Amino acid sequence: MRIFLENEGDLELALNYLELAEEVAEAVLDYENCPYESQVELLLTDNEEIRRINQEFREIDRPTDVLSFPMVDFGSPAEYDFLEEDDSLFDPETGELMLGNIVISKEKVISQAEEYGHSVKREYAFLIAHSMLHLLGYDHMEEEERTVMERKQREILKKLKIER
Repeated sequence: MRIFLENEGDLELALNYLELAEEVAEAVLDYENCPYESQVELLLTDNEEIRRINQEFREIDRPTDVLSFPMVDFGSPAEYDFLEEDDSLFDPETGELMLGNIVISKEKVISQAEEYGHSVKREYAFLIAHSMLHLLGYDHMEEEERTVMERKQREILKKLKIER
């Protein structure tokens, strides 16, 4: 698992961003039986920038905690068979599956950790796991989908011993 990290702004969390993101992302890929080495671009930013991105791409004019921009259009979540037919989704230099982009507001990480009564580490790890599941085709628009995603997130973080 390779993550290309860009960290904007002056606010810093007391975390090793890259190490924790790689650990969680790898756990998600293992949990979902991804047969490919993969890569993700991760942008850590502030509320102002994530609000701008949210407005531009989703037409929602407010900051959010995390945005996911999948590059792979999974017919069913974490069903990889069709990828054998399409090498355009793989980095030609490394052969890694290009899953997409994740954008996280560091300000939201802090405020939501406080709001939910857990650590900044747990909130950051949760947002990485949540977004990785989106990149693998999961969603939470319907109640059943939401239940599935929540269970998977809980199980992945429990396996990593990153709990509330």
